[in-house]
Amino acid sequence: MSKIKIKYVCSNCGFESLRWLGKCTECDSWNSFTEEKVESSKHKNNSYSGKIDVSKISDISAKEEDRLKTGIEEFDRVLGGGLMPGSVILLGGDPGIGKSTLAMQAASNINEKVLYVTGEESAKQIKIRSTRLKLKSDNFYVLAETELSIIISAINNLSPSVVIIDSIQTMYRNELENSPGTITQIRECTTLLMQEAKKNLFSVIIIGHVTKDGMIAGPKILEHIVDTVIQFEGESHHSFRILRAQKNRFGSTNEIGVFEMHENGLTEVKNPSELFLSEREKESPGSVVTATIEGTRPILLEVQALVTPSNYGNPQRVATGFDYRRLSILLAVLEKRAGFRLSATNVFLNLAGGAKINEPAIDLSVCCAIASSLQDITVDNNIVVVGEVGLGGEIRSVGNIEKRIQEGEKLGFKKIIIPRNNFRNLKTTGKIKIIPVENLFEVVNLILK
Repeated sequence: MSKIKIKYVCSNCGFESLRWLGKCTECDSWNSFTEEKVESSKHKNNSYSGKIDVSKISDISAKEEDRLKTGIEEFDRVLGGGLMPGSVILLGGDPGIGKSTLAMQAASNINEKVLYVTGEESAKQIKIRSTRLKLKSDNFYVLAETELSIIISAINNLSPSVVIIDSIQTMYRNELENSPGTITQIRECTTLLMQEAKKNLFSVIIIGHVTKDGMIAGPKILEHIVDTVIQFEGESHHSFRILRAQKNRFGSTNEIGVFEMHENGLTEVKNPSELFLSEREKESPGSVVTATIEGTRPILLEVQALVTPSNYGNPQRVATGFDYRRLSILLAVLEKRAGFRLSATNVFLNLAGGAKINEPAIDLSVCCAIASSLQDITVDNNIVVVGEVGLGGEIRSVGNIEKRIQEGEKLGFKKIIIPRNNFRNLKTTGKIKIIPVENLFEVVNLILK
């Protein structure tokens, strides 16, 4: 009897070692090595005697109209306009966030055959969920199976336009000795699904688990194999959900889709600005409204700040939805350029609604919210603040200023503070009053008077 050979593979980068390591020498991640069996190598002849089809790019027919519309505008926007035939989409998110619900709702609206492959639930459980979601489709087929060769046979017999795999961690190839969920199985199953999708031009939506760090479980190469990586974000105890593309070969990675979870499934949020501002306190120091751009969409957000005296040696700086290092820079600029003493205070910053924004255009609103909380003075409820703050306290211009102004005017705001350079290049103005500013000291004196 031959001895089974064992290797250890890093689940983060795929690095292989003959012994277990606490820290990966390639990506420096800790406790990421998993045990796997070494697959026996089979020597194959690299020559190919069959016919090879090579086409001129001018002879290939491909149009944007070929995309399959799911009927969910938020989902289609993130994908770049719909499902591209032959594409492989990886959908990740925390447990209970609504990945399977979103996939089922999107697939049920397609007027083509859809095969839903479930490895975690039975067919009856899928039926119960579809009844709860009130899904009615004669083209929706369910297969409860985890062995990939059987799934491929079902795909060839049914010839669906869309295949949903829920989830990739439960699938396995019978010719491999490793158990389902290992790096080898995940990689090989995804590769085979990708090859079948490209050959037969059907779309595949793969639902993937995430680790405790929020990363999609499995080797990093998994994200390189697929065409699109979509992350479903949000807290399970909140109703808001944000769909964000981390990689997209057929569209932009800047677009987001906003959903709200209800008992009968996910509903689209057509106007996210109203949603994020719906619970805003009218008279509250430390609250400022800003306008950000996600892809092509302007969104108004409430920036909340709370500044309290520090009773300990090291004051706390906590930021939710905003970069912590950027917050430290803005605090230093406030203290140096605007004369606010913040070295002995705790600063807590929050973007209401669970949003996560990295755009520098909200810098000025963050500074205004911190100054408002420190002075305990309420900022005008009818004002929107937009601008990037430089280290010298200057207010730098931002992009898409017309869209931000129009969004503020549409939601009934009376004034908007923008950088002076943007004001000089402004082509159109509406009924909203535009206040151009040059430096941080000027803005603080304006809103706190």
